[in-house]
Amino acid sequence: QVQLVESGGGSVQAGGSLRISCAASALTYSSRSMGWFRQAPGEEREGVACIDKDWSTMYTDSVKGRFTISKDNTKNTLYLQMSSLKPEDTAMYFCAADAGRLHYCTLVPSLYGYWGQGTQVTVSS
Repeated sequence: QVQLVESGGGSVQAGGSLRISCAASALTYSSRSMGWFRQAPGEEREGVACIDKDWSTMYTDSVKGRFTISKDNTKNTLYLQMSSLKPEDTAMYFCAADAGRLHYCTLVPSLYGYWGQGTQVTVSS
């Protein structure tokens, strides 16, 4: 059974940094697209960043230059390094894995088949 488990969330002041992680079981990162998504209360889930099996990356405009997605295939772990955090980055952050539909990574949540439970990131001003 595939499991994705996020960790590393927390509270930070604006301008600070956090790194969140997503560890997987029964799933191999090296052969599929992965993504980070976030959802604030009352908002729709939005794509933040994604990474292809060939390491190509994509970011939503609001995080370009501040967030970096990466993965360690040997540890089956996905990371999101977040810097220069802003209060508007406050949300539950989810990792997602392709279930075999994608040729390239995408920031469209509905195209991912596996999801973690999320980790909360709170940025105070």
